[in-house]
Amino acid sequence: MTEDLFAHAGAREAAAAMPLAARMRPRSLDEFSGHADLVGPGAPLRMALERDEMWSVVLWGSPGTGKTSLARIAASMTKRRFVELSAVSATVRDVRGVIAQAASDRDLYRKRTLVFLDEIHRFNKAQQDVLLPAVEDGVIALWGATTENPYFELNAPLLSRMRVLRLQPLEAGDLRVIVRRALDSPDVLGQDAPRFEAEAIEQAVAASGGDARVALNWVESAAAFARERGLLTVDAALATQAALTRQVRYDRAADEHYDTISAFIKSVRGSDPDAALFWLAKMLEGGEAPEFIARRIVILASEDIGNADPQALPLAVAAASAVERLGLPEARYALSQATIYLASAPKSNAAGRALGAAEQAIRQGANVDVPLHLRGAAHPGLAEAHGQSVGYRYPHDFAGSWVAQEYMPGKQRFYDGRGGGQEGELWRRIQERRTRPPTAGIDPDRP
Repeated sequence: MTEDLFAHAGAREAAAAMPLAARMRPRSLDEFSGHADLVGPGAPLRMALERDEMWSVVLWGSPGTGKTSLARIAASMTKRRFVELSAVSATVRDVRGVIAQAASDRDLYRKRTLVFLDEIHRFNKAQQDVLLPAVEDGVIALWGATTENPYFELNAPLLSRMRVLRLQPLEAGDLRVIVRRALDSPDVLGQDAPRFEAEAIEQAVAASGGDARVALNWVESAAAFARERGLLTVDAALATQAALTRQVRYDRAADEHYDTISAFIKSVRGSDPDAALFWLAKMLEGGEAPEFIARRIVILASEDIGNADPQALPLAVAAASAVERLGLPEARYALSQATIYLASAPKSNAAGRALGAAEQAIRQGANVDVPLHLRGAAHPGLAEAHGQSVGYRYPHDFAGSWVAQEYMPGKQRFYDGRGGGQEGELWRRIQERRTRPPTAGIDPDRP
């Protein structure tokens, strides 16, 4: 009896020492906030769990979106033995042991098993293959959690036997519910917990980035800070003072990297300098390599602006050079300057479209033989015996440095001049030359 009392007291102390985010894990779907499309009333996953049905799923989402909590609730609702593994530390031997135990429990006791594998994307191909027969035969229900794109990280055979459930970052309303539940729960923050003003709660919600764990850590930090100073109320100013610097959710080789640079490119292309600066700031705060950003800026200058503003490319190249010469933090200013200029500049993708049209013509069988009068004649015998370069008209010998002349076989037209800014004037000159007669610029008395 004494041992039981000590064990109970020890469990209470251990629970009290857990971070607030761990103590506030929901224990049922009624306590679970967010993802109503999956687990709200009448949602497919909720209905399956209520019918005691279990799928093998991949929970794909950012940190703090409830992946682990949802798996634990699912195991509880379906009365399954819950086994939690981390792909960071688990070995193939560990996995085989879990599968063997699950098979034994099923055959001897009719007890089913839910295996939750955190960071499943960290398992290599061989490790993932060990799971496949057990999932296929129903020995285990496998719930894998990942922050990475499972369509790239998981083997196709395993992924085909699982349902991918995307958990988006939590909405502000869901985060408010989570934070208020923590503040309203007795003894969660202690009897002497300070009162949180609405502005402080909103600040925790806004700074969390859709991550419930971050929001609750923010609250816990502010409460401890207030308690140390003998304050009874946490306002927005105190919350700001107590909180650590926000960690931007970002990676340099996976979804956040590609999604953010995509948003940056599309904001510049869409001529929104404020949005472009926002995504630039996120990349810099997240630790993105400035050289990568600079390369994208140089590409944008030609791909989306081109001859609508010919100064865009030199400016972009200069920014890339500044990054190379200065590094961070000083190169931030060059990246910002180039981003604002490119986002504000007139746009044209005519250069890329024209090149694409020319490449398509070649792929479709256009004549690629260089006409004789355009070929080089580095040796006199090439001109005398083979006619190379014979008949070529040197444009600078004619008025305006232009003369009517065929420069390729066929009459294909690839460049259409559609674009803003200075491209209109460029297109006007091209059109004017195209409409001149074939003898334009030629002096009939000139040999």
